[in-house]
Amino acid sequence: MISEEKTPPSSPSPVSSDSVQSSPPSSPDTPPILHQNSQDPNAKWLIQKFGGTSVGKFAVKIAEDIVSDYIDQHKVAIVCSARSGTTKALGTTNLLLQSASQALQSSRSASGTPGTNTPNGPFSHFSFSQPGSPKARSKSSPRSDTAFGSLAMTPTNQATPSFNTTVDLIRSEHLNAARSAVRDPQILATLEAEIEQDCDGLRSFLFAAQVIDEISPRSKDSIVGFGERLSCKIMTAILRDRGVDAEFVSLENIIPAEDGDSSFDNDTLGQDFYDRVAHLVGERIKQCGSRIPVVTGYFGPVPGSLLRQVGRGYTDLLSALLAVGVSASELQIWKEVDGIFTADPRKVPTARLIPIISPEEAAELTYYGSEVVHPFTMEQVIRRKIPIRIKNVENPKGGGTVIHPDPDIDAASATELSSSTPFYQALAHKTGSAPGSPSFEEAAGPYLGREENKVPTAVTIKEHIFVINVNSNRKSVSHGFLAGIFGVLDRFGVVVDLISTSEVHVSMAIEDGLQKKSLERVVKELQKSGTVSVHRDMAILSLVGKQMRHLVGIAGRANEINISCVIDGRDAVKALNLIHQSCLQIRPEGALGRVGPWLF
Repeated sequence: MISEEKTPPSSPSPVSSDSVQSSPPSSPDTPPILHQNSQDPNAKWLIQKFGGTSVGKFAVKIAEDIVSDYIDQHKVAIVCSARSGTTKALGTTNLLLQSASQALQSSRSASGTPGTNTPNGPFSHFSFSQPGSPKARSKSSPRSDTAFGSLAMTPTNQATPSFNTTVDLIRSEHLNAARSAVRDPQILATLEAEIEQDCDGLRSFLFAAQVIDEISPRSKDSIVGFGERLSCKIMTAILRDRGVDAEFVSLENIIPAEDGDSSFDNDTLGQDFYDRVAHLVGERIKQCGSRIPVVTGYFGPVPGSLLRQVGRGYTDLLSALLAVGVSASELQIWKEVDGIFTADPRKVPTARLIPIISPEEAAELTYYGSEVVHPFTMEQVIRRKIPIRIKNVENPKGGGTVIHPDPDIDAASATELSSSTPFYQALAHKTGSAPGSPSFEEAAGPYLGREENKVPTAVTIKEHIFVINVNSNRKSVSHGFLAGIFGVLDRFGVVVDLISTSEVHVSMAIEDGLQKKSLERVVKELQKSGTVSVHRDMAILSLVGKQMRHLVGIAGRANEINISCVIDGRDAVKALNLIHQSCLQIRPEGALGRVGPWLF
């Protein structure tokens, strides 16, 4: 674990509001006044989470057009993911994981393969020197003032490790981003020093991993955590450069050692652990006072490893836990789309923005192909009645989509939601009255309370699916038929998206992520239970809507908010558009239409 380095007094850090100014002071004793969070004692916290692409492409816009517009009315805290790169391959997290793999590869290459003559092992290729000696510092070796400075390691008789090139790439990507966005020379110089120091710290970590020939899961967490450190420091500097009093907040040591050192490798962390993290994070953020916290999504050593327990979406989870910890009025997740649509607008030109959606519907859309918010992340804030708003960095004034935690939303919100659905808009066109008006209620009376409950919310497609069919080959079916199939799935860790069963037949739709050899082994095991067929290049088409439980004739054949079927992948986009046109699109001339069994 690499702890946050302390910056020497001669090199002030952008985390300090006293050391970095947004513009030259009017006199040596009069620093400029920086824009701070609302001083209103009744102002509520607002958490804004920005993804890697947003931070990579729109950091200046975030500072000038988004954060600055909110801090007068709210107490704003910002959570940043690691920056995306100029290409997908140059994304910071991808590069960090690559560097970890390269450290082990370099170590094993240096120590030799079985049968080669390597008398002294990996240590023969490094010289250890004291900080300040001629060999303690070079462009491709660690700085002497990092956490590993007392063991500065320099390769002697081998080529420069491949991870060194990757670290240099991470360094150059972040230095270029800093130089293109920060105008104040003093802030830029400080930021450049921070980037250099962090990259040298990373280099030291990787050199140490190469020497011991091991990177544990939690060490990999620490390596990945460098991405959020760099991203948040750049965002802090940009905000201060634009006159916003921002403070860099690293959470890598937020979890007490006794909690972080616990071993839960084979267990899932309980809700009590996440409640504890939410409290600790909330208390830390409140210490920032009127400054705007810029918070790392990485939150340190988690029992069993952060990547294993949570995955790469841990930044979204941290933003949710922060919202809970400070009892925020809203969690905003900023993306590069206006919100959640009735269908993928890249595939369905007539798709419309959904202003309000339930957590259950959002979870279904996430599972079946639409990138919304991970259900576990939603659960953390929804259980505390905190709404989530999806907004577009490129369209800050747009309303976005609200994932509303309360099923009994107030009348105004209900009217806003109702007036945006295809049924109400078509009915308004037909009656010539606005939804909610007395004339509308009178004209629409025969329809209300019946058809409006049958409107789906969205349709989505999940591609790259294959289907496995298993037919029992026994004349008299044993009760062990299904047990045998599920046992095979469990042994190989196969996750099934959809399943249809009968006494003699099982059909399973599975995301196409299995290696060819793994699939062959699964099929071979399943053949012990019956005849097996595999169909590739399929897609799952899902119609989602909380009110679909009222659909006559088909609700009994699906769960309450989702109706799904598997189709040929070649027909996916065509089917998506047809279902959207039939169920979700406003019909010409105000025709109401209806959803019924004829669609399915």
